[in-house]
Amino acid sequence: MLEMDSNYFDTFLQEPPRTKMLDRLWAFQKSKGYISDADVTTLAKKYDISEVEVEGVISFYHFFHRKPAGKYTIYLNKSMTSQIRGFSRILEAFKRETNAEVGSIDPTGTFGLFLTPCIGLSDQEPSALINFYPFTNLNSLKIREIITKLKKGVPVQDIYDKPKDNIQYTPEGKESIFFSDFKPGTAVAKLASLEPKGVIEALKQTNLAGRGGAFYPTWMKWQAAMDEKNTPKIVVCNADEGEPGTFKDRVLMNKVPETVIEGMIICAYTIGASFGLIYLRAEYTWLKHRLEEVLNKYREKGLLGKNCGEITGFDFDIRIQMGAGSYVCGEETALLESAEGKRGEPRTRWYYPVQRGYLQLPTVVNNVETFSVVTKVLDFGVDEILTYGVPKSPGTKIISASGDCNKPGIYEIEWGTTLKEMLELCGAKDPWFIDESGPSGTVLSMDDEDRPIAMFAELSSEQHIRCGGALTIFNKSRDIIDILLNYADFYKQESCGICTPCRAGNFIIERKLERIRGGLANKEDIDELKQWSVLMRTTSRCGLGKTATNSLLNALDKFEDYFNERIHVSEKTKNLKFDLEEATREYEHFKN
Repeated sequence: MLEMDSNYFDTFLQEPPRTKMLDRLWAFQKSKGYISDADVTTLAKKYDISEVEVEGVISFYHFFHRKPAGKYTIYLNKSMTSQIRGFSRILEAFKRETNAEVGSIDPTGTFGLFLTPCIGLSDQEPSALINFYPFTNLNSLKIREIITKLKKGVPVQDIYDKPKDNIQYTPEGKESIFFSDFKPGTAVAKLASLEPKGVIEALKQTNLAGRGGAFYPTWMKWQAAMDEKNTPKIVVCNADEGEPGTFKDRVLMNKVPETVIEGMIICAYTIGASFGLIYLRAEYTWLKHRLEEVLNKYREKGLLGKNCGEITGFDFDIRIQMGAGSYVCGEETALLESAEGKRGEPRTRWYYPVQRGYLQLPTVVNNVETFSVVTKVLDFGVDEILTYGVPKSPGTKIISASGDCNKPGIYEIEWGTTLKEMLELCGAKDPWFIDESGPSGTVLSMDDEDRPIAMFAELSSEQHIRCGGALTIFNKSRDIIDILLNYADFYKQESCGICTPCRAGNFIIERKLERIRGGLANKEDIDELKQWSVLMRTTSRCGLGKTATNSLLNALDKFEDYFNERIHVSEKTKNLKFDLEEATREYEHFKN
């Protein structure tokens, strides 16, 4: 009989057994390194579903294995930031030291070597996870030392690197909103006097919008959930920070998790919720213990549980749900499906989560940073928050900066800071191609240097940058096609495959980009890239397909001369670009 995870307790909501699916799969895998046929049968009987359905859940997530993945399972980050920091050398070092090939285990079954997208450590690349413990700033010598210790039986948890927060900048001459000293319970203590309407008004006055990238007004979402008659109600923290280049939520959860948890409590009080859930990405497994410690402290102080904050009748508690590796679960409805123990596929939008969310109950889903700033709005007070930023975008924003810059890390800037000022702060080196909000965001160039980073423009004609939380900087030594190919491969792997345009489009886009890199493309290929991009954007049902080609379209527009040079080649050049060895590799393999 498999024991339940210790974080299941009376959280004032009777969750169906199926919601324990992911945790049970994790328990099976951790016990022996993979999920066996017998495990699949056990779960099918346990939840009264077919084995095929269990297989469907397992196969959806990157980190579940149906075959042994090694006593020590290594996941090496292959994001573009890692690529420019020496990924190839690090990969060869791991292969050499472990005697394992990518996607397999070594002959002894000791080491499994796998590649994975961004693991939220872009400021400390190259990086990897070993049994989900982080190892940062890797080099060949360090890898040899790590593997040698593991071979000698030294526990992974004794040698892993505790990632640095790398808080590089907070508002000059002012107190940091996010990282200033905070006493747990300070914001909760103000709830009784404010009442739910007062919280909504405070959020409205500060013009707070969601910090996950959509920028939907927080007060409107909470008001809608508050007005719902159906109960119980749910608060969900989206900690599935999977956008490549983004790591701000990692720092908030490690540095000031109290503000995140208190923000969830404030939301619960406002909308009348009794149950909270933190959906934490598997790549942040090492942060789970930190969050659980803070949750327990809040329970001990009476800030979670029965009569939270000594508010009679306000019963609320929170549990953590671990993800299992899926970028699309960052989309709120896919996250809810995953938390229910299913494949993390986005729902058709018949209802919004505030109407029918987790278990079809009224649910508020907000980002880690959103909950954190809510706490600080009540802590600082509306008047103080309004002294930061610019009139229509008051307050501060956290930006994750990485890539070709001298000081990668976290920057808490006031809204209204220009791109040029931000690049100077992080010591950008000859910036050329700047990715804002990850591959699904927009591409910027130095033509945009005077544009302010803001939620809302001060004037209707003013252009601004609505940055979700990341700036990845590439200098002129980087090839744009290499960057876009890395993104295309990412989306091809991460697409859930339900929407045909997204499933086929990402594959075709990758092939078109390969043609450009090989000097075999022409203007028709560029036109087809644009056509597929529009098709995916207009017909995909979730954010992945709708935004997967954002960087591509922006790059084609902003770097038109670059692409014209790549496609205007002579017939002779095209022949020289043909790689005979690559073309015959598969034939030679099977011939022998």
